[in-house]
Amino acid sequence: MIALTTLFKYLSLIGSFTVIGTLLSMSFLLLDAEGKLSTSSEKLRRLLWGSALLWFLGSLGTIVFTLASILGASISTAFDPTVLRSFITQVTLGQYLAFEAVIALIIATLAFRVRRILSSVFLLLLSLIGLVAPVFQSHSASSGSHGLAIGSLVIHVVALSIWVGGVIALALLDPQDRAIAVPRFSELALWSVIAVVASGTVNAWARLDFKDAWNTAYAYVVIAKIVFTIILIAIGYLHRKNLANRESIDWLGFGRLIFAEALIMISTVAMGAWLSSNQAPRRPGESKFDPAIAVAGISTPPRPTWGRVFFSYEPDALMIGILITAVALYVKGVLVLTRRGDKWPVGRSVAFGLGIAGIDFATSGGLGLYAHFAFSYHMVAHMVLGMIAPIGIILGAPITLALRTLPQGRNKSERGVRGTLLTALHSKLAVFYTYPLVALALFDGSLFALYFTGLFGSMMQSHAGHFFMNIHFILSGLLFFHVIIGIDPNPRRVPHLVRIVIVFAAMSIHAFFSVALMSSTTLIDQGYFASLKTPWLTDLLADQQLGGSIGWAMGEIPILLALIATFISWVKDDSRETKRIDRNTARQAAMGQPDELADYNQYLQELAKRDGSAS
Repeated sequence: MIALTTLFKYLSLIGSFTVIGTLLSMSFLLLDAEGKLSTSSEKLRRLLWGSALLWFLGSLGTIVFTLASILGASISTAFDPTVLRSFITQVTLGQYLAFEAVIALIIATLAFRVRRILSSVFLLLLSLIGLVAPVFQSHSASSGSHGLAIGSLVIHVVALSIWVGGVIALALLDPQDRAIAVPRFSELALWSVIAVVASGTVNAWARLDFKDAWNTAYAYVVIAKIVFTIILIAIGYLHRKNLANRESIDWLGFGRLIFAEALIMISTVAMGAWLSSNQAPRRPGESKFDPAIAVAGISTPPRPTWGRVFFSYEPDALMIGILITAVALYVKGVLVLTRRGDKWPVGRSVAFGLGIAGIDFATSGGLGLYAHFAFSYHMVAHMVLGMIAPIGIILGAPITLALRTLPQGRNKSERGVRGTLLTALHSKLAVFYTYPLVALALFDGSLFALYFTGLFGSMMQSHAGHFFMNIHFILSGLLFFHVIIGIDPNPRRVPHLVRIVIVFAAMSIHAFFSVALMSSTTLIDQGYFASLKTPWLTDLLADQQLGGSIGWAMGEIPILLALIATFISWVKDDSRETKRIDRNTARQAAMGQPDELADYNQYLQELAKRDGSAS
């Protein structure tokens, strides 16, 4: 049964990796024609359809044989409609596996309908989400420190899919298309290799006991996978060495090397499929039941003190990976400008760094740790993620930096990465989301949908729910403050008076939410915090009401600062407009051109004289 489960997982991984590599080639590696897929990209549609279909069939087989393994029954039992329906609708693992299968089916259905680069980028993001969904319910989720184990595994799978999928797609391209795609993929592959090695190391360390587990079959497969990865890195080094002198590249030999690399990668994926189908050897003490680890994936920390809150650290590897990527891209952008001879304001870099540090403190730092165990600390983390950190990131102007440093098109007809970003910024979707009322609804309106329904308790129960809740806080905060005080390009121009009205509305709605939370007489967490059995937290309702007062106190200050910043920006814009008019008037006078304002004033004076003489 395990062998069949491994086989279908392998087919699912190969199919999904090929889908991602194909969409990556269509979106970024091959040339586009004014934002539309080129002829070379359109040739990949059949490969996209076939690999998506393989992914779908592999996912279906994984669902059936995983269910049979869990039940310890025959395959016919797993095919029973009632049993199968219960698994994919009531069991979290079944829901995630079914979600992956649905994503694969969507990609297969849309494979021949995609026409534009933005559409292929959307399908690429959708594919990555479908690929990583089951990871949140993998074997890593059943052990302690699952933020580290699951997060590192998600990063590992995403980076590996880009690397492996990209190589498979390159191996199947025509030689002339490969010559266009390889130089750009080489840069992306370097980042992917670093992520694969780092995340794989962290995941192996988190799941294996270095004293006792290295004599098991699981460890031997891990070692073999490490050896294959080293070989792949060596091949990647040869790729970059050959690309150093593009004029003398033997593209035929280069294609053979890529094909060999693809075969080794396929073998590596098979090892990964085996590892994902088997439980890692347990560490000593893991068999002892701990309600905190069972529910939150973290051992209960000691009673909070200022020192413990500020200096404790429970890494959320996935969030850390996202933050490291954001910082690396920002630093690279600044370095590109510096080498070009341009300057980037230091204050913007400092603001961006402080925003990133705030997110890390509220997710992996002591604040993020205690946010799992007390609603009051959760509310502090919410305020940092949704109202404090976004201000720093927005003031760092990352979109402006990206537009100044992203690569241009490789020929006159290609939009390139920068052109694609510009198109996305001016799309109808961007215009919709930057509408002030929409930003306000997501920023404040979502508070009521989250905390006054069963959604909050459900999302706190799982690592995926908790992670996406944090992502929502960050994105809604970024959107709101981008509309109000953003210095990056905005697809719609929002008048300052409207911004001030929106800020006052945000203050009022947030105050109303906080008062409602402070006045509540029932718990809103659906029993989550009680299930943790935290010894130093005895009155859950009082802690919830404290969280409401913290939300009121901490939430009003950033919004008030945004109001002040909006007013100052309004005054500065009026001053700049006045100076512009004065310069225009002086320039017209110097050129002997009529001053329209002076002529109009003179006209009014003549009318007044006529009225006076007539009376």
